[in-house]
Amino acid sequence: MGKLLGIGLWVCIVTLGAVYGSIYMATAPKETTEEAAKPLELVPGEAITVPVLAKGGVTGYFLTRISFMIDKEKMKGEPLPLTELMTDQLFTMLTGEKMVDLDNVENFDLEAFRGKIKTEMNARLGGEFIDKVLIEQIDYVSQAAARRAAEGAPGPMERTKIAEEKVVEEKAPSGH
Repeated sequence: MGKLLGIGLWVCIVTLGAVYGSIYMATAPKETTEEAAKPLELVPGEAITVPVLAKGGVTGYFLTRISFMIDKEKMKGEPLPLTELMTDQLFTMLTGEKMVDLDNVENFDLEAFRGKIKTEMNARLGGEFIDKVLIEQIDYVSQAAARRAAEGAPGPMERTKIAEEKVVEEKAPSGH
């Protein structure tokens, strides 16, 4: 009887140890890197149309949608309308400077463009608030193609894809 009770107790201890060990091994270790510790928040960009000015008039349009990941801790208490500031800055960058050579779209440096946006947005905001620039779409539509589409031409509007990445999902309202 004593042996049977000892074996039963031994089986219970081994089983509890195995369950504890499997739960301990199954949980992922916490990341301690600085990147993982940053509390980031998505600020979705608006779809904007930026006219391309050349030869004394509008020659086409950039269709863009660019979002940002911001450092939530640094932005606390900042009553800035971020979406409007981003739209204004992108508008200024794309109309004021020749950032995209339409004759050589394949040579467009997306990472340099992303870095320039981040640098200029942080300079405008007065600190290192922008952590990442998420480019969803940059297309070019000629004025002639836009005019044909406005007149109801059949088929999709002709456009030149300059950059395209994954679509950023907007957070659903929490209802609170």
